[in-house]
Amino acid sequence: MTSKPTAATPAPELFTWEFATDPYPAYAWLREHAPVHRTRLPSGVEAWLVTRYADAKQALADQRLSKNPAHHDEPAHAKGRTGIPGERKAELMTHLLNIDPPDHTRLRRLVSKAFTPRRVAEFAPRVQELTDQLIDRFAAEGGADLIHDFAFPLPIYAICDLLGVPREDQDDFRDWAGMMIRHGGGPRGGVARSVKKMRGYLAELIHRKREALPAEAGPGEDLISGLIRASDHGEHLTENEAAAMAFILLFAGFETTVNLIGNGTYALLTHPEQRRRLQDSLATADRTLLETGVEELLRYDGPVELATWRFATEPLVLGGQDIAPGDPVLVVLAAADRDPARFADPDTLDLSRRDNQHLGYGHGIHYCLGAPLARLEGQTALATLLTRLPDLRLAADPADLRWRGGLIMRGLRTLPVEFTPSTPSGPRGPGA
Repeated sequence: MTSKPTAATPAPELFTWEFATDPYPAYAWLREHAPVHRTRLPSGVEAWLVTRYADAKQALADQRLSKNPAHHDEPAHAKGRTGIPGERKAELMTHLLNIDPPDHTRLRRLVSKAFTPRRVAEFAPRVQELTDQLIDRFAAEGGADLIHDFAFPLPIYAICDLLGVPREDQDDFRDWAGMMIRHGGGPRGGVARSVKKMRGYLAELIHRKREALPAEAGPGEDLISGLIRASDHGEHLTENEAAAMAFILLFAGFETTVNLIGNGTYALLTHPEQRRRLQDSLATADRTLLETGVEELLRYDGPVELATWRFATEPLVLGGQDIAPGDPVLVVLAAADRDPARFADPDTLDLSRRDNQHLGYGHGIHYCLGAPLARLEGQTALATLLTRLPDLRLAADPADLRWRGGLIMRGLRTLPVEFTPSTPSGPRGPGA
């Protein structure tokens, strides 16, 4: 049975700004003393936090834990305090993070072909082009904010290209996504306004693409056109589902990669021996350490701190605790991936770590669909940064850096760096 917090072992305070800076000691306490812990979240919602690896893996695959918010037992007046702000009013609820089989199976099948290893490999030159263009914008300056100037725009432009958002509209998407990041840990209204604008744009874009859709799909057809084609050929995909799918691929597909690049770069800059190992490996054109290294960065300080919401549909026992129907359950990926029962020396960054079955992209039927693309972007971004800016270094005291205080994601607000100015590699800007 789980031990109860006592006066001698008080539970740590969660979800403060201090906690956001370094949540790992608190998660270590929870793993030892209260591995399935009921707490009140900043939104006022009460939920169970699951912190041990074995329990986390069980919960992520347990079909008694539904993704559908309709199973939440919260009062009607409190609806909307879980999930993405504004998605309910904008009719964007029917996406992969909110549904269960069989609808989840049907919708996932429709978009999975866009993220096959082959399709992602075909997209690799474009990711490299975007990476170089963004670095070109600041390479001669000798300094940058790697979040604002690099980690944030790269996945935005990449996912816009995959979705089929015209180049001339992509900066609008960047602005809306920026609102989501800036307001992610604060009032939900700022995010909701961006969601509403994005919903209106997607409805218009789907209409325009449907009007101009060729009779046959061409090679490399964009994802929105593919969703429309599936909808028009008997796959039972409504326009709301198409808009919700495009929305969640953008929403879930950009901030995770922003944080992977930002957190990963910060970890390398604060672990100089590991960073030198990776640079030496890259200098020999050996990508082995890059590939295992990105997996280790996902484990060590990954972009997703807590998995998205789950709700019990029937009574169940998890980690010795009785979970009632309607109870929300949040799996703490950041805690599970530092569980010493699963990982040797879990608080040590080791880019060559083997047997690294981290939960950074989830587990089970909701395993992240875009993981191959995120890995490609993370590997390309880190390798190019360390190769083109070999003396990259922090331009701020780590104690002065601030982390966004949202519930699900974990990422830096800014990452100021310095380096020896270098010559741009080619045309400037993602629109080139």
